Amino acid sequence: MSPRYLLSALIAGGLLTGCAVGPDYVRPDVATPDHFRGQVEVDQRHAPVSADLATWWTAFGDPELTRYVTLALEQNLDLAQASARVTQARAGLGAATAALLPSGNISGQGVRAYQSVETPLGQVLNATPGFDRYGNNDEVDFNASWELDAFGGLRRGREAAMADYQASEAGAVATRLAVAAQTADIYITIRGLQARLKVARKQVQTEQDLLATINLLYGKGLAAELQVRQAEGALAQVKASVPVLEAGLDAAMNALDVMLGTQPGTHRAELIEDREIPRAPQIATTETPGELLRRRPDLIVAERRLAASNARIGVAIAEYYPKLSLSGLLGSATSLGGGNLFTSGANQAAGVLGLRWRLFDFGRINAQIQQAKGQQAEMLAAYRLAALRATEDVENAYSAWLKREEQAAVLTHGVDSLGRARTASYAAYQKGVVSLIEVLQADESLLRASDQREQARTESARAAVAAFKALGGGWQPEQPKAVAVEQTPFAKQL
Repeated sequence: MSPRYLLSALIAGGLLTGCAVGPDYVRPDVATPDHFRGQVEVDQRHAPVSADLATWWTAFGDPELTRYVTLALEQNLDLAQASARVTQARAGLGAATAALLPSGNISGQGVRAYQSVETPLGQVLNATPGFDRYGNNDEVDFNASWELDAFGGLRRGREAAMADYQASEAGAVATRLAVAAQTADIYITIRGLQARLKVARKQVQTEQDLLATINLLYGKGLAAELQVRQAEGALAQVKASVPVLEAGLDAAMNALDVMLGTQPGTHRAELIEDREIPRAPQIATTETPGELLRRRPDLIVAERRLAASNARIGVAIAEYYPKLSLSGLLGSATSLGGGNLFTSGANQAAGVLGLRWRLFDFGRINAQIQQAKGQQAEMLAAYRLAALRATEDVENAYSAWLKREEQAAVLTHGVDSLGRARTASYAAYQKGVVSLIEVLQADESLLRASDQREQARTESARAAVAAFKALGGGWQPEQPKAVAVEQTPFAKQL
């Protein structure tokens, strides 16, 4: 068979079958646990309300928290960047789709020329009877071209662009989840720091009252100077903790303003008033770990990137095969002699069958294919790693949530006991039964336990936020499994 007939057979076969070279994408299975280790304990928690994963922040029972998360989802600049990336990916998909279609353009020109008679050409033309130094050249053409995607390289390119677009949409949803969780986390941190400041300031007042009493006794000769200095030192220690907590509170308030897309200090006046640390709700779900993890947009991003890398193998393989294009021209042109456009004599037309085949470039093509396969292997490993880390996130969040709640409960009991012990020690000191050291030690123990309790409550609520984020809470997927190339289940969440 001659090369011409072989080429014709290859092209005809590709056009008739509509095949696309390269491997078809199949989403790989990723092992997930039957249940999370702490899931039973989390399900058995007692909470006043249950949280829907889609809007979990509303179930914390704090209107301010809900308002700030809502504002962040409307105004956050990270979300604005993510939305812009989706727009870019959508444009890339449009370009890949347009590459499959014919393209055309209209061109035209009108030229008015004045010929010199001093040049050799001008001298010859000037000797010609009837020569006119003025001339016109008018032309209008319509050009069209179409690359026939006989072996599917362009279709694989569009498949990759579609997967990239879906990954960008899922990435925007992942940013949305991160913004909601980070806003809630900062807000809870603010309330926790305020609670710790309240404990510290209360203890400052207690130490000041104690110092006043000792000074009174010292003035009457009933207390030694040592006791005065001990009380002053204890007061200084407690006071020293206040600026540190205030600095942390200022930083947290500024961070919240940035999350809301506003200047630091914008919402400070609203946050000054103390509020209770929000208590975590119950998780209202009966889904399996596999179903919960599949709703995580970062996993969808990794899976869509894997699909895109798989399609690009086909793009690279398609370079082995010839590329056929059709182009044509219809137009009208007149030159120096004059004449009218669009008359039968001025019409012009052309048709071109183009062929491009990288026959002697297979070494470079092989390298490109191997590169595409290496990228696909990298994306596969990244997808599997993302699934493992997703499970790790949930397990860690559950563990921190449960342990911190347990710690808070123990410390609450301890604070009650230490409070009674401090009252008893002070009464005994007034009667002369115990020394001032016992009172100061009781104050220090009570302060430490109270501060640790507020920290445990704060960390428990923050761990709950981390758990909701780890479970992919914060949006409602329309398609749990983003497998089909044409599905775009994320657009309504942007």
